[in-house]
Amino acid sequence: MTKSKYTFHMKRKTLLGLVLLSTVSFISCKQEKKADPVVSPSTEQTATPQPETAVDTVALKKQIEQEKETLSKPYNEDEDAQAKLNELVAQAKKEGKYVFVQAGGNWCIWCLRFNDFVQKTPELKQIVDQNFVYYHLNYSQKNKNKAVFNAYAPNARGIGYPFFFVLDGNGEVTNIISSGELEEGKGYSLEKVKQMFIDQAPKK
Repeated sequence: MTKSKYTFHMKRKTLLGLVLLSTVSFISCKQEKKADPVVSPSTEQTATPQPETAVDTVALKKQIEQEKETLSKPYNEDEDAQAKLNELVAQAKKEGKYVFVQAGGNWCIWCLRFNDFVQKTPELKQIVDQNFVYYHLNYSQKNKNKAVFNAYAPNARGIGYPFFFVLDGNGEVTNIISSGELEEGKGYSLEKVKQMFIDQAPKK
């Protein structure tokens, strides 16, 4: 092979090599690009906290606090609950009634709503007054009444507040009731609450 032919042959191989290298590099970049993760709009929304949610939560808390201000506070944190229950059981036995205990606290909006609902609904208040001596058993950071809860409803606090238990004339627990099944919207169902009181009343 002459020198000129050899030089031409080497230039041709070099040119082909450069073209091949460029092609491989182009394909490799495309593959890396395809491998990049794609973040969908829904993923971004999930990962990023929405300011509206925080605003709604603050507004809801404010609304609840304002509602609490309009409701009576029937729970007495300073009361000797066991002594009061003993007194009410004796009264109930004398009158042929049961003691209906609503456990909760003035911090609990659903507790205050239930009390307000019963007191302001004549149909319910009549049933209560005829069959029960009503008591609000306090549970709060200031006074948890541990001994009383352990004596009458040791496992009931897990069902949430308010919850109820009923004592007969001998101070024995006849039933423990969750308020969750009585709820309706932001309040309570008249028919369910009415039936609950009827079912728990002493048989006369």
